[in-house]
Amino acid sequence: MPEGDTVHQAAGRLHQALAGQELTVSDLRVPRLATVDLTGRTVVEVVARGKHLLTRLEGGLTLHSHLRMDGSWRIFAPGERWRGGPGHQIRAVLGTVSRTAVGYRLPVLELLRTTAEDEAVGHLGPDLLGPDWSPAEALARLAAAPEREVGEAVLDQRNLAGVGNVYKSELCFLLRVTPWLPVGELPDPRRLTSLAARLLEANRHRPRRTTT
Repeated sequence: MPEGDTVHQAAGRLHQALAGQELTVSDLRVPRLATVDLTGRTVVEVVARGKHLLTRLEGGLTLHSHLRMDGSWRIFAPGERWRGGPGHQIRAVLGTVSRTAVGYRLPVLELLRTTAEDEAVGHLGPDLLGPDWSPAEALARLAAAPEREVGEAVLDQRNLAGVGNVYKSELCFLLRVTPWLPVGELPDPRRLTSLAARLLEANRHRPRRTTT
């Protein structure tokens, strides 16, 4: 399951492959975007926000995607055979003269004005791997519902963005608490946010995740 660290890695790979390059191929295979043609536009940057991917394009457009459980973006060189699943699972193809990015099993794919990105990600809490990370804000959001179970609260992306089931389980294990403990009964809530940030940061660039 993609979580904050793997999504930030995906954003880095997409940015390295596409940023600064003009699109020569554009194929968005979802009904509402089937007639959209992005060819000729330059990719400005690809960034992650929590578990969301934002591909910003020349002309003030952003292609927003979310991987959820098993989506992925794969990068291929010219002539390289695409691998990532059968063809009917492809939802997006963005190509330049040197690289092609293929999005498989993307449950969320939409085109927004870049100025309207908040419509897609404005509800998110502080991003554990983003420039907006604020332990104080994350703690305040968690503390707003002290009766809520820890496991449920840390998975809520409105509290802190980037934690999925793996990190939820590891955080509870390392803190020696059950996922069903109310947030208000945590011995040291600051340790929760601090540890979450440390774990994701430690795995930001790791091809294989470690939580020990």
